[in-house]
Amino acid sequence: MTEPASPAAHPYQDARHPRPRHVAPAASLAWLKSGWSSFTRNPGVWMAISLVFFVILVALLAIPVLGMVIAIIGFPILVAGMVLGCDAQARGEPLKVDHLFSGLRVHGAHLALVGCFYLLGTVIAGILPVLLGGLILTGLFYTELHSLSWLAVALGSAAFATGVIITIMTIMITALWFAPPLVILRDTPPLDAMKMSLSACFNNLGSFVVLGVLIYVLIWVALLPLGLGMIVLIPVL
Repeated sequence: MTEPASPAAHPYQDARHPRPRHVAPAASLAWLKSGWSSFTRNPGVWMAISLVFFVILVALLAIPVLGMVIAIIGFPILVAGMVLGCDAQARGEPLKVDHLFSGLRVHGAHLALVGCFYLLGTVIAGILPVLLGGLILTGLFYTELHSLSWLAVALGSAAFATGVIITIMTIMITALWFAPPLVILRDTPPLDAMKMSLSACFNNLGSFVVLGVLIYVLIWVALLPLGLGMIVLIPVL
């Protein structure tokens, strides 16, 4: 007997879950070049969008605790709005400042869920090292060690906690990187979008590291003129 053929994948399923492709590290420069090209096509509107985006985040972060929570959850929504602006511009449609908020109208709940997952990861990154460090120090409290040993253990615990935080935040940033475009343009479910983003980044680790270094340098350059360069850099990225 022959085994029944497995059902063919639905085209819509493939559209919602595109396969990540491998790119060379040099593609990082092409990414930034494409972003710059998009910006120069309508610099005035992009700077206005960037300024509104920046003001919203700064205003929210000025509110203790709650403001940060809202900023983290709302971040993918605003980013998705800029993605829709890029998409509209690429299709020859006019770019508008209110594109920044279009993510609220298109898959707003799914984008907010992406922000919630990122918030959860951020909370874990903050709490887990404290719990592990507390357990280590509690165990050592009942152990007789001289001062230099205590210092070595304390420094080791601090290094371990830092490593845990960096690892978790790296995972969360890579999971967030492509998630808003996947949700807003491909209708990919939030958790699937974050998994696919994580896979794409780690399958192109060399390219992602190069891009990260370039972005780090560009941020410092953008901050030099009283931070005003950020209103140009944000839409380029």
